[in-house]
Amino acid sequence: MDRFFTSFASRTAVATGQPSAFVIAVTVIAAWVLSGPYFGWSDTWQLVVNTGTTIATFLMVFLIQNSQNRDAAAIQAKLDELIRSVHDARNEFVGIEHLTDREIEEIRTELEREVATQLPGRRRHETIKRMLQRR
Repeated sequence: MDRFFTSFASRTAVATGQPSAFVIAVTVIAAWVLSGPYFGWSDTWQLVVNTGTTIATFLMVFLIQNSQNRDAAAIQAKLDELIRSVHDARNEFVGIEHLTDREIEEIRTELEREVATQLPGRRRHETIKRMLQRR
């Protein structure tokens, strides 16, 4: 079941992220709007699009979330492997995604403080300034 859902969610996310999917959605909405006079702009006519878009949105939330969770986990695993394989990297950073938001923010703040005390040419504001000047 997991493999089927993963495959289905991935294929659906790819398909619905294409320009053609957007064109199809716009076409459906345009057809709905153009059919308004034929149905006399009735409550049922409005209910059709409201129900359809609600169902589509509800289901897409789960598919998109599944794809994002899987992508984030894969990226995290790749980053953990880089940390593990780089000699000077601190292995303590592997798994910090399981900490609370507050704990992660404390780590970020400490890292920024640490970078600010590095030798000239390696300070954060100088590096960012050089990067912006390249544009």
